[in-house]
Amino acid sequence: MEKKWNSYLRELLSGMEATNYVRPHDIPNIDLYMDQVTTFMDEHLERTKRFESDKLLTKTMINNYTKNDLLPSPNKKKYSKEHMYLLVFIYYLKNVLSMSDIQKIVGPMKDMFFGDDKNLSLEDLYTEVFSMMEEQATKATVHDVMDKFAKSRRAFQQVEGEKEQEFLHIFSFISMLSFDVYMKKQMIEKIIDDFLQDEDRKPKK
Repeated sequence: MEKKWNSYLRELLSGMEATNYVRPHDIPNIDLYMDQVTTFMDEHLERTKRFESDKLLTKTMINNYTKNDLLPSPNKKKYSKEHMYLLVFIYYLKNVLSMSDIQKIVGPMKDMFFGDDKNLSLEDLYTEVFSMMEEQATKATVHDVMDKFAKSRRAFQQVEGEKEQEFLHIFSFISMLSFDVYMKKQMIEKIIDDFLQDEDRKPKK
């Protein structure tokens, strides 16, 4: 069983390292129609799907992002390279944060950096953040997951029954991963409330 788990973990971590990122040079230099945008996202983020039927980005989602002032309106029904950068950011953030919190992050980013007359382009911003994300996935996260896995395998050694012990190993591993996500989500929300929230909308201390 231990060899099976070690093999599974290596495969799981290898999959994490190969997770689809939309790399800066992958973004087309030409403007795209809506159907082309959704097709591009489906092709480049295919591995992030949990189920085959999952929808990564739909026309309705994109229209809602525009209505909620997360995304500038397309120019003659076409989306630019800058639109694509914003869409990718939104895609990653929406897996963790509420739409309200995403608005507080992406809204100011759109206002500050969308357009040709900005000191820092969205492409520069995306490239810098992408390099940090890639390093996080290939080094820090992999090391952290391996450490949690090792701890889970050392837990509940006193429990009798192979089936029961194996379940508790899996449960403890999932619990540690989940608590890590929970704590980081709490931190993100606190940072948003303290630094990106309007003064009259900040939660009470």
